[in-house]
Amino acid sequence: MVSLGQLARSLVRATILCAPLLFVPFTAHAQDRFPVDWQAVATEAMEHFSALLRIDTSNPPGNETEAARYLQEVLQEAGIDAELFALDPTRANLVARLHGNGSKQPILIMAHTDVVGVQRENWTVDPFDAVAKDGYIYGRGALDDKDNVTASLMLMLLLRRAGVELDRDIIFLAEAGEEGTTRFGIDYMVEQHWDQIAAEFCLAEGGETVMRDGVVDHVKIATTEKFPMRVRLVARGTAGHGSVPRLDNAVAALARAVARLAAWQSPLRLNETTEAYFYRLAEISSPEDAARYRGVIDPEQQPRIERYFAENEPQHYSLLRTSVVPTMISGGFRRNVIPGEAEATFDIRGLPDENPEEFYRDLAGVINDPNIEIIPEGVYRPASPPSSLESEMFQALEGVTNRLFPDAVTLPSMLTGATDMAQVRAQGTQCYGFGPVRTEEDIVGGGGAHGDDERIMESSLLSLVQFLWYAVIEVAASE
Repeated sequence: MVSLGQLARSLVRATILCAPLLFVPFTAHAQDRFPVDWQAVATEAMEHFSALLRIDTSNPPGNETEAARYLQEVLQEAGIDAELFALDPTRANLVARLHGNGSKQPILIMAHTDVVGVQRENWTVDPFDAVAKDGYIYGRGALDDKDNVTASLMLMLLLRRAGVELDRDIIFLAEAGEEGTTRFGIDYMVEQHWDQIAAEFCLAEGGETVMRDGVVDHVKIATTEKFPMRVRLVARGTAGHGSVPRLDNAVAALARAVARLAAWQSPLRLNETTEAYFYRLAEISSPEDAARYRGVIDPEQQPRIERYFAENEPQHYSLLRTSVVPTMISGGFRRNVIPGEAEATFDIRGLPDENPEEFYRDLAGVINDPNIEIIPEGVYRPASPPSSLESEMFQALEGVTNRLFPDAVTLPSMLTGATDMAQVRAQGTQCYGFGPVRTEEDIVGGGGAHGDDERIMESSLLSLVQFLWYAVIEVAASE
């Protein structure tokens, strides 16, 4: 018996095979080796995207197996090998593979199926209903990360249908647990099933395609990222009556420590990615901004530029150093009792070459108080060197940017947050993050990843598929 979902997908495939190539959102280039009816692809991609958004994979608890099974069914119908791997049966990871001739190493296409939770009362639409409104699709996971899941799925389907001969295996990993429970997802796959996903290159989330005044201005390709190395500060003193001051008051000691770390600047350090980022950013900036971005490498100008970034461009300030930010503080239980302990949490994001143990010793020197204990929470995403800007894959991504967005500049970027690319990059794989088209207004406004009313422009889903398609064809298709 054929399900309604199977029938709908069959009709979409028939449309793709039979529809004329004249009606496409993006004009095909004459040199395209594998012509695609992008209008039909847009329709099919939206079908799968909507279906995935309607699967509630909020983490916790996750329930990613339901999404993985949906993907598995679609892929297997197309004749593509797809297998589930699970540490927890409700939290499965999917691995699908298209086989090449083995003359080159594989490409891993990676996206996560879990999403963060929602506060439904703060949403104007049902967060799990894939609502189309005003040119956007609303839903939890629309930007993080079911858009990339859909693009990866469509890549596999299109490669299969077009019969593309490949020099490389193409591996699609749809992972569980990216949102804070990596032991079920990427940690499990790297530690227990690395042979299933080992690759020379990896493409995943983390980049951004930025539109200004209706035209794509620049495309950020993430080539490295900071890594979390959070700590707790615990101040200890003598408990007592609030009417009797004590020199070892734990609350006062903690306040001093927090103030010292918050005012401290860790050393400024640039790497290949951030140097190239500021250099290329200067090319598309106003003369005043361009001078500032070029001046980042000048030690004499750095103090002035750092101050400007801290006050006006905090994202750029964070790119310059390992960041140390107090996020939580607690201590005491009554207003007339001096507590014996007080505690603060710091969210520390290390530069890719940071040594955690040495950095924690630096923190202790800044605090300079033996009654303050620094307790690391543990590094759950490894540090790794930036991926190369000279690789075949990065050059292909630059070429795709020029092809799809002729007026745009490619900016290699370092993420201040963290992704599952960290674990893969630490294995020696060259990893690159890309992302959908977003307007500048959307980026600074609401509706972003993890936010209320998370949404994506309808048109940018197709451009995401195209970006991935052309990059993989360039690097993996046989001559």
